[in-house]
Amino acid sequence: MTEFLTPQMTVIALAVLAMLAVGGLTVALFYGRIRGVSQAEKRQAAIADRSAAVVNRAKGVDQAARRRKAVQDSLRDLEAREKARALRHSSPPLELRLEQAGLDWSRQTFFLVGAMVGLVVAIVGYLILGLPIYAIAAFGVAGALGFPFWLVNWLRKRRMKLFLNEFPAAVDIIVRGVKAGLPLNDCLRIIANEAKEPVRTEFRLIHERQTLGQSVTDAVTKLPERVPVPEANFFAIVVAIQQKAGGNLSEVLGNLSKVLRERAKMRGKIRAMSMEAKASAWIIGSLPIVVMVLVYLTSPEYIMRLFTEPVGHIILGASAIWMGIGVYVMRRMINFDF
Repeated sequence: MTEFLTPQMTVIALAVLAMLAVGGLTVALFYGRIRGVSQAEKRQAAIADRSAAVVNRAKGVDQAARRRKAVQDSLRDLEAREKARALRHSSPPLELRLEQAGLDWSRQTFFLVGAMVGLVVAIVGYLILGLPIYAIAAFGVAGALGFPFWLVNWLRKRRMKLFLNEFPAAVDIIVRGVKAGLPLNDCLRIIANEAKEPVRTEFRLIHERQTLGQSVTDAVTKLPERVPVPEANFFAIVVAIQQKAGGNLSEVLGNLSKVLRERAKMRGKIRAMSMEAKASAWIIGSLPIVVMVLVYLTSPEYIMRLFTEPVGHIILGASAIWMGIGVYVMRRMINFDF
């Protein structure tokens, strides 16, 4: 033990103890400052992280603002197009009306058909009914101008109904195709090849426009012009906004499909509830003609004066005008827009 505690070892031990004492005293004196510096560094790191989060949040807000602005611009553009389309829809030109009816007639063909119908009506009135000249002229003009427009409007309405019946199924095809990973162009091509008319023709035109180099938005925007129904306009707006602003196309079109089917159900309910009023209108409108036929069967001499006397012709003309006004008023009363 005495050999281990040599003077040199004693000096070294005292030096180590002095160093430990000085180190402990230094830590005791400057512990607060060291801790403050450490807390300041932690606080600065937290502030830096918070600033980075704020910057990232600002970037996200900026992106959301840009997307919102893109959507607003798209809606503004679509609103302008919708106003222009509404003006065309209220009184579309003859070529567009023929296209909406699914006819490939030209303007010359339309007027030629009208002239032929007017000529046939005039010949029937002269040879079979024996009507006077002014009555033949009136019926000929009515047949030449009225029947072609009535035929085009009837074909147009029937085509719109067929389109509305098939359109939700076409939207469902797009939804399932997008969910399965197919691009929108392939889904449109499938509808153009396999859907029923007139949806097949309309989507074939959209696919052909894309093949020629038009964008999906421009090609789909033409659909409400050829098929002026709200459902086609909804579809064009959804596709245009999705192409410009992005988003889940399958989810959006799935919601659109639900809306279209709900509108179809509501349309059926409205038709069922208005059938009583329509039946009453048909009965009231047909009563004068039925009474005239019954009187002709029972007393032909009594009713034929309306067709042989000039005063009878005036009475028939005035009655036809009033009947037309009554039918128009009843039609406006029972015709619900939905």
